[in-house]
Amino acid sequence: MRRWNGWGDDSHQAQLADFAKALLAELLGETHPLPDATLQDATKRVPASRAPDHALLDKSPETRIRHACGQSFPDWLQMRSGQFEHIPDAVAFPETTQHVRELMDWAAEKDLILVPYGGGTSVVGHLACPPSDKPQITVALTRMNRLLDFDKESQIATFGAGVRGPDLEAQLAAIGYTLGHFPQSFELSTAGGWVVTRSSGQQSLRYGRIEQLFAGGTLESPQGTLEIPSIPANSAGPDLRETVLGSEGMLGILTEVKLRVTPLPESEQFYTVFMPDWESGVAAVQAITQGRISLSMLRLSNATETDVSLKLAVPESKLSKLNMLFKLKGLTDQKCMLTFGLTGSKKQVAANEKLANTYLKQHGAKRVLSKMLGGKWKENRFKGPYMRDPLWEHGVAADTFETAMDWSALRPYINVVEKNVTSALKEQGIPVFAYTHLSHVYPQGSSAYTTYLFPAASSYEETMARWRIIKKVASETVVAHGGTISHQHGVGRDHAPYLAAEKGELGMSTLKTLSKHFDPDQRMNPGVLLGDEVASSTEPA
Repeated sequence: MRRWNGWGDDSHQAQLADFAKALLAELLGETHPLPDATLQDATKRVPASRAPDHALLDKSPETRIRHACGQSFPDWLQMRSGQFEHIPDAVAFPETTQHVRELMDWAAEKDLILVPYGGGTSVVGHLACPPSDKPQITVALTRMNRLLDFDKESQIATFGAGVRGPDLEAQLAAIGYTLGHFPQSFELSTAGGWVVTRSSGQQSLRYGRIEQLFAGGTLESPQGTLEIPSIPANSAGPDLRETVLGSEGMLGILTEVKLRVTPLPESEQFYTVFMPDWESGVAAVQAITQGRISLSMLRLSNATETDVSLKLAVPESKLSKLNMLFKLKGLTDQKCMLTFGLTGSKKQVAANEKLANTYLKQHGAKRVLSKMLGGKWKENRFKGPYMRDPLWEHGVAADTFETAMDWSALRPYINVVEKNVTSALKEQGIPVFAYTHLSHVYPQGSSAYTTYLFPAASSYEETMARWRIIKKVASETVVAHGGTISHQHGVGRDHAPYLAAEKGELGMSTLKTLSKHFDPDQRMNPGVLLGDEVASSTEPA
């Protein structure tokens, strides 16, 4: 059963080991958990539904709570406290594109707000629609999960947009193919969600980000149906795929996705090496990507994340022996863990491993339990979000933010971002612990993904206030260094105040005009991308 107030399946119970608790005490001091509401308590607070009757709707309190928000930090506090800012009036469960079209027309007739819901994994506030005088219907697409068509010659697979990662890969594997899109939310997130938030998978070096994999599809909007055919390339004006990519439900609901798939690889291996320090690690990653070495993934952890990862992944009894190996290899506490993947035929994997090792050795890489640690990364690649629950139950709040920027901007950013975040609550005397990694790299630059921990306050309100301060500091640091406010999670409502710094005045007015064109009554997922701003006309501001 899916957790109603946390991440993932409740059959998976992550635990904090005693030494992990001791480490947290060392980093953050004494922490105290806040009381959690029960599902029974939360359902008692659900107001009566204002939604008209419809055959596709479920108005039960529990269903409405389970679709009330995503996994952003404000969402998290609502779920754990049981105090929701707003709960949808009903949840619709369409099974076909025609069902969605009917809902779209019915919403116009009844003056309703529609919020698309895929896997519920948004970490930037896509799903928590602000209170409105109009009834809100959340449209859960999870029943639209089948492989609808497969063009083997063109390697184009058409899926219902609500298909989750494991189901998509299982249906493709049955015919010998893969999409290869593996975000950390893979177990729960959906193909449609990947497209409308411009998602990036962990192995995007080989398979590409979702914009390279999205070939076309169907968008149902208040103004009608937008059909985007799958064409390998064209020069016939602007690419309408880009209208849908990153649209976050603002323009309509994506119901079908055409995806570029590839045959299942013959071989796949993951390895971990250790770089002497951060500078040598960044130089190695930059050289490999600019040298166009065909790896499937590259991830570089800074020294802080490397230290924490090893302490959490390696049993305490074995850690001292591992540290002795590091010392023998000449590695200090500045060492940085670099994990890379190789995917393809056996000959390709062998050749690319040799090429990668040449670059890595030139920058001082050392191998210590390389294949074992690489295998550990693969084994745990989707488990990180599950740690949020035991941390919270220990009184520790956890969140992340990410960006991407050119190599020339990345080094100055990395030098200050953790300093700014860890000192964000300094005036209150509250410690913040942060660490960063690069997980999606390009010849031009890289993403940078920061995780931070801080003690929960004595109330939910004060804990939210602490988060707001940190979020503001982090976002302003990103913007000041010319980074995108989101590399892989989308904008939602949490990042909307910072979008104009990237898009500019003309860019923002273009987005507003697009929104008004597709959705003149502004009933589609209000507040995402544009925040509270609504264009007053179809003319640019």
